[in-house]
Amino acid sequence: MPGYTIREADWNRDAERLGAVRRAVFIDEQGVPEALEWDEHDAVSAHWLAVAADDAPVGCVRLLPDGHLGRMAVLRGWRGRGVGKALLGAVLRAARARGHRMLRLSAQTHAAAFYARAGFVAHGAEYEEAGIPHVAMEKILS
Repeated sequence: MPGYTIREADWNRDAERLGAVRRAVFIDEQGVPEALEWDEHDAVSAHWLAVAADDAPVGCVRLLPDGHLGRMAVLRGWRGRGVGKALLGAVLRAARARGHRMLRLSAQTHAAAFYARAGFVAHGAEYEEAGIPHVAMEKILS
C-alpha cells in the first residue's frame, strides 16, 4: 500500500491544499518568485491532488484546457515513493478521456528523464524559466 491516494481536485474548493504543495516545492524550496507561481490558468485547469492517509496534501499537478501539463510537485519527504508517477498516470488517463491527442509540458531539466520514461519526448534547446533550466517536451496520446 503506497500510503497516499490520488484524486481529481477543484481549484475553487482545493486551492489552499494545492497551493500549499506548490508553495513548499516551487517558492520555498526552489526559489520561484511568488508572482510567477500563481496565474490565470489555475481557475480554468483540471487539478489532481495526492493526499496521505491523514488527508494531508503531498503532491499535485494541473492540466490546462489546451493540453499543457504543469505545476507537478511532490513534497520532498514523499519523493521516490511513486507519487509523481501516480499523478502523471491520472493526468494521462484523464487527458485521453477528454479527447486530448497530445500533451505538452515544460520540464525542469533534472526531471526530464522522469517524463521521458512516461513517453514524453524533448524538443528544442534548453531554456530558463523562473531561473531554472527547462526543456519543452510532448507526448502523443494513442
